[in-house]
Amino acid sequence: MTHLYLMPGMAANPSIFEYIALPPEKYTIHLLEWIIPEAQESLASYAQRMAQKVTHENSVLLGVSFGGVLVQEMAQFLTLRKLIIVSSVKTKDELPRRMKLSRKLKLYKLIPTRLIEDVDTLAKYAFGESIKNRVALYQKYLSMNDKRYLSWAIKEMVCWDQQTAPDGIIHIHGDADPVFPIRYIKNPLVIKGGTHIMVITRAKWFNKNLPELIENDYLDSK
Repeated sequence: MTHLYLMPGMAANPSIFEYIALPPEKYTIHLLEWIIPEAQESLASYAQRMAQKVTHENSVLLGVSFGGVLVQEMAQFLTLRKLIIVSSVKTKDELPRRMKLSRKLKLYKLIPTRLIEDVDTLAKYAFGESIKNRVALYQKYLSMNDKRYLSWAIKEMVCWDQQTAPDGIIHIHGDADPVFPIRYIKNPLVIKGGTHIMVITRAKWFNKNLPELIENDYLDSK
């Protein structure tokens, strides 16, 4: 039995994985949830606490968006079979220019209050600009609106400093992702027409292809 742990994106709850269904005789799915960071907590410290929730050796760890950043940090404290990220980045060089500028000018300090006051802004930040029925999506999938968490998460995302991608990581990315444009992403497994929320909108692709990605090694060198 292979244990698959799934980490949602920034501010999202595990219901983003509601359409993910793998053969139950081969895979057990575990849903991870965001917790409130401690005061001044580093991403590494947070990742170490989250890694304690992965209780099976040689598991598969998959993270979406900022959750993809987190699982890369968690992997340093775990022995994994596979590490998979979706709609995310592997290094700081893959961040879009607006996030690099936000880091340089420390504009991220101004974002959290707007996010809390304007749910549409929060939905845009988490899902991207061109999403239909955005408010309905936010109401269903975004539940972590604690100011401490948002301030911490946005800062850690924008200021993430990883320079080298982990060995063997599998990066699944849509070529229509407005949050992390594919032109900045190196060597991904591309889903044509995939957006930032393709784990929801293209769940059938994941259900079909995840078992092969987990079982085979041919993508490990990408």
